[in-house]
Amino acid sequence: MATKLQEREGFAALVMRLRAGGVTNLDLLSAVEATPRSLFTPSHLSPYAYSGRSVPIECGAFMESADLAIRLIDILKVKPGQRVLEVGTGSGYTAAIMGRIAERVLTVERYRTLADLARRRLSELSLQRVVVRQADGREGMSGEGTFDRILYTVAVPEIPRARVEQLVSNGVIMAPLIREGARPLMVRMTRIGSRFERQDLFEVPYIAAERGLSKAL
Repeated sequence: MATKLQEREGFAALVMRLRAGGVTNLDLLSAVEATPRSLFTPSHLSPYAYSGRSVPIECGAFMESADLAIRLIDILKVKPGQRVLEVGTGSGYTAAIMGRIAERVLTVERYRTLADLARRRLSELSLQRVVVRQADGREGMSGEGTFDRILYTVAVPEIPRARVEQLVSNGVIMAPLIREGARPLMVRMTRIGSRFERQDLFEVPYIAAERGLSKAL
């Protein structure tokens, strides 16, 4: 893990980039400041924790750049009192940030190793409002009720119907949609009664979701 000085310098540089990009939500920036990103980064890569690049982690996965992670949460508009579902825990960093704002965050991950590591990191930060579960993110989450916000950090051909049915009215779901010959496109869908308003955002580097749980990792 990086030193406190490295954390402060990395955070300061990140905030400057975020504000230049229009991210000014003080609750969000305070959550970022309170969550040392190097805790979620492999120790030998901690110098890149706050960089604008993706960082490889366990199980052949990666954590998106700090800039992208925070930008997505800002667009998702996570607020106090909300219930949030994240599909694709990865390092646990995005769930940790959202868990400092929302009432409850359920994050699901198909790799047992990633889920266990995320739980350990979140426990170290005493983030009790975040629940990590090893589960198939492509399937429905029975018994969990509805969510105000849903965020996918794995790419899918289309937003699963099971997820749509778990979104409250005026709720928002964001997911990277797979496109032939191009990187996935992050899409924001807002539920208004029985219909949805779609907003196409930008390309993202997420990999395609796999079905089922990982049995080896």
